[in-house]
Amino acid sequence: MRATMLPLVALALAGVFTTAAARAQQPTADRFESNVVKFEAADKTSPPPKGQILFVGSSTIQFWDTARYFPDLKTINRGIAGSELADTLRFIDRIVLPYEPRMIVVYAGDNDISAGWISEQVAVVFEKFTRAVHAKLPQTRILYIAIKPSILRWTQIDRMRSANAIIRAYCERDDRLGFIDFDTLMLGYDERPRRELFVEDGLHLSPQGYQLWTAAIRPLLGAPDTTEAKR
Repeated sequence: MRATMLPLVALALAGVFTTAAARAQQPTADRFESNVVKFEAADKTSPPPKGQILFVGSSTIQFWDTARYFPDLKTINRGIAGSELADTLRFIDRIVLPYEPRMIVVYAGDNDISAGWISEQVAVVFEKFTRAVHAKLPQTRILYIAIKPSILRWTQIDRMRSANAIIRAYCERDDRLGFIDFDTLMLGYDERPRRELFVEDGLHLSPQGYQLWTAAIRPLLGAPDTTEAKR
């Protein structure tokens, strides 16, 4: 089913589409070129098989040891610490499409909001990402992990939740898209982020945080791989 924006969402995004698209084309990608070059070098040495589960996004993805947390699945981790969703879109031809993944798990948006992006801009870039993927890989499923509540960025939670709400509505329009929100699971009795789920900086996930995420997301990733051992 082809994704279409809800009328109100489309109207809200129309006013910021040009701004977001222009920013996505700015040459800020150079600061992550070395990361991408390393990925490409690793791929030449040991090319990953097609049809795996690809994890992309910012540091929350990079620091997620997907091989250890999902030992029964074949995964590729192409997270880049400090990156924004627009960076994932910008490098799509190099760190997404070549793998022809059966599923893409995306976590990005944290840094975008912190850098001053408004909620609608984040949603626009995610839409552009999904359309770029499906233009080449129409059967690939894309699972978006909602921007997480964190101790460090708690003052930005309203904008994060607004972005999440728009992206959720968008995902509900296309059965190739999925949305998972850890907001409630990550909050304590005081409705604030649970300290034990974060490392000292109050932003990045602790082992307990990753265990929580892994347990919640695993049922959405499909059946275990029965072919030869991962990588």
